Amino acid sequence: MSYARITDEELLEFLKKSSDQDISFTGASKSCCVGVVDIVNSTAITAKLSSADMCEYYSIFLNSMSKIVRSYGATVVKNIGDSLLYYFPNTRDGEDDFALVEVLDCGLRIIDAHKMINLILAESGLPPLDYRISADYGMVSIASLSSKTDTEDMFGPTVNLCSKLNGAANPNSLVIGGDLHQLVRSVKSYEFIPIGQYMLGLKLHYPAYSVRRARSRKWYSCII
Repeated sequence: MSYARITDEELLEFLKKSSDQDISFTGASKSCCVGVVDIVNSTAITAKLSSADMCEYYSIFLNSMSKIVRSYGATVVKNIGDSLLYYFPNTRDGEDDFALVEVLDCGLRIIDAHKMINLILAESGLPPLDYRISADYGMVSIASLSSKTDTEDMFGPTVNLCSKLNGAANPNSLVIGGDLHQLVRSVKSYEFIPIGQYMLGLKLHYPAYSVRRARSRKWYSCII
């Protein structure tokens, strides 16, 4: 089967007609929290699986992640291979403290689910997995993927930063960027451990923090 290749002239004419484009930016921008969860070393793992097993492997992971993040008020944007991109509409403008804390709770809940997800994989005869979670706050832009559907995608430096920060996380841990840390650093129920400064495009030396629940401190009196 042969296809009619588009010429430069046809491409130029197409680009001039914005109404015909498959992807169009709505012009809507907002500041909110974005999250990414990504499987560790999935390429090597899935290379040993049959096509059917690979589909089941990704299905269990992605659907589990989607279920968890939705339960914390997040909206799933898309999956990119072995990762899931989502955002939290209620964190818009960073004014709702409860919504910001939910971002952290969501990430740690994903970590808590690690053992259960691997149990489900084992019951299906599939290998275990590990994953990394990252989150950050900032400006994002919305794009419509098709004029015939309500499907939307998300773009912008915050999405890029969140994706790059993901690689800084240890397996089965949560990292956040400096902008989100500024909004949640006073929350006493969490510990924020600096993990370094990163060269991330426009934001040079951007700080990142590993997040964990604060350990309870018990004080004991000593009777002499």
